[in-house]
Amino acid sequence: MSGPGSEWLDDEAGPIVRSYALTRGRARPATAEAFDMITIVATAARPRSGSPGIGPEHLDILEMCLQPQPVAEVAARMRLPLVVVRVLLGDLLHHRLITVTRPQKQENTISKERLLREVLHGLQAL
Repeated sequence: MSGPGSEWLDDEAGPIVRSYALTRGRARPATAEAFDMITIVATAARPRSGSPGIGPEHLDILEMCLQPQPVAEVAARMRLPLVVVRVLLGDLLHHRLITVTRPQKQENTISKERLLREVLHGLQAL
C-alpha cells in the first residue's frame, strides 16, 4: 500500500497509531471519575458539529453507547486498550455527552464468625 497515510497502516497488523496519539499524550481521564470495567456508559447527547476535543473515536463511542454498554465492552468493540478508552470516556463525560452508572458496592454482611460456622457445618456434613 502506498500513498499518503500508508505509513500508518500495516497490512497484517492493521492501523499503527500509538495510544498516546488518540489521547493526546494523556494516560488518565480529564475528569476525576474512575471508570471500572463494569461501569455502564450511555450516550446522553450528541456533540455540536466541530466540537473541540471530540474526535472520530469519541463519535464511535457515542454511537456504540446509544444502548448502554460496560466500559470493558466498549474497549473490546473499539479494539483499543482499556486505558485509552477510559481517557476518551473522560473526555465525553467532561463534555456531558455520556451518563455513567457505577456498580453498587455490596456491603459485607457476613461476619467472620458466621463464615467460620458455615464452613464448619459444611465440613461436618461431609
